[in-house]
Amino acid sequence: MNRQKQGFDLNMYLNKYLTTYLNTYLKILLLFLSPALWGQVTGNPESAKAVNIGSRLELFVDSLLLEDMHGVSLRLHEPKDEGPVLRFDKPWEGAFCAYATIIKDGDLFRLYYRGMPKGNADGSPMETTCYAESRDGIRWTKPGLGIYQIHGTYKNNVILAHAAPVTHNFSPFLDTRPGVPAGQRYKALGGIAESGLIAWVSPDGIHWKKLQKEPVITKEDVISGNNPFDSQNVSFWSEHEHRYICYFRTWVRVNGTNYRTVSRATSEDFIHWSTPVEMNFGNTPREQLYTNQTSPYFRAPHIYISVSARFMPHRQVLTEQQAKALHVNPKYFRDCSDAILMTSRGGNRYHRTFLEGFIRPGIGLQNWVSRSNYPALNVVQTSPSEISVYLNEDYAQPTAHLHRYTLRIDGFVSVHAPYAGGEFTTKPLIFSGDTLFINFSTSAAGSVKIELQDTEGKPLKGFSLNEAREIIGNEIEKAVTWKSNPDLHQLAGTPVRLHVVMKDADLYSIKFR
Repeated sequence: MNRQKQGFDLNMYLNKYLTTYLNTYLKILLLFLSPALWGQVTGNPESAKAVNIGSRLELFVDSLLLEDMHGVSLRLHEPKDEGPVLRFDKPWEGAFCAYATIIKDGDLFRLYYRGMPKGNADGSPMETTCYAESRDGIRWTKPGLGIYQIHGTYKNNVILAHAAPVTHNFSPFLDTRPGVPAGQRYKALGGIAESGLIAWVSPDGIHWKKLQKEPVITKEDVISGNNPFDSQNVSFWSEHEHRYICYFRTWVRVNGTNYRTVSRATSEDFIHWSTPVEMNFGNTPREQLYTNQTSPYFRAPHIYISVSARFMPHRQVLTEQQAKALHVNPKYFRDCSDAILMTSRGGNRYHRTFLEGFIRPGIGLQNWVSRSNYPALNVVQTSPSEISVYLNEDYAQPTAHLHRYTLRIDGFVSVHAPYAGGEFTTKPLIFSGDTLFINFSTSAAGSVKIELQDTEGKPLKGFSLNEAREIIGNEIEKAVTWKSNPDLHQLAGTPVRLHVVMKDADLYSIKFR
């Protein structure tokens, strides 16, 4: 019995102390190898669950920050129709102008678009790249540049001609990469399947030359689809990913149907590009996405905004008689299209938070023709409180033009609370700064109150709802305060939750600074 007792005690001893030793060793190993796993083992709130937003502006265009929502919902806001801003009425422009890009360079707005008087084949020598400019994004002029003789005159606004097929879908951007050479301050891609995407550069956005003779992305680089690049293929320098990004047209076959879709490639020098990867849209139905128009949102460049053209083939609204009365080209009235909103935070994932239309076709049959309502690339600021989105409208008609729509700053999506009220709590956030600012609006009867909590959901001293000052009004940037004016800086770098209680209100964005 003594031996059995001694053996039993020895086993208990080994089990207890060996387990303790191994656990300690494992925790030390995890501490050095993976802070996220260490947090899971110890229960430390500074785990992978916390979202480090620093001092970035954060929009509620996806669910990244949200954890619990009660009585509130994400609301997609409808841009306000501001009317036509530019008619495609020059002889070298015409009914088939398309693939517009708007760039805000300092105080100057630059507009680029395809000039195409007749519905010729893609890559036709008739295609040119046209240019207009504005000081406010509303009133546009077409300068007589004198670069090319077009239709018997040098007094025209053409910046690129005799460069087919690049002029079919020439899409420029302002290169914000640090240290970019002055002669390459503007860059562009253009081309179709046969030519591949050809890179161009410019010092001023008006005078262009090829970066190299050979295409930088070819159809052989593309894994899926037989006719890539048959759309506006957009590119930009990503401050967020520290590389050039290109989003371009590819095709995918699903259940026997070919769908227009989007693929993505990256580059460090704009010449050598990664193997293209098809974009993922999450668990959403396949739709024909004609253009993707993806670009960094200028106030939050880590969020890419895509105001994309959704094409609905064979969804016909007009009769032949109605199309004839509107002088619609007979090939372009048996389909319709609208604009949708997608977002991305990098990588090959789009967030289609909303399947509903972002900008619906307007009243009038002229808005329901094929390939109309195609968005221009880029969202730009046109007043201290306003951003503008532009659409090509009345395609294949004598009245073809560029149309402007507006939203409040950051106003794509909001967390919305009805009159009955509601609340939501964010995931743990790690921030920098000493003040929380919000972009919000309430009714006269509405309100917003914000509580700061620890990762367990307990109110932090000085930051509880009872201590929070009620916020009423409609402002782009409003500082959130609490009654005792506690120092928010003491919480910087520590995961905290925002618990927001709202009534008849919208919250568009947040930012610590």
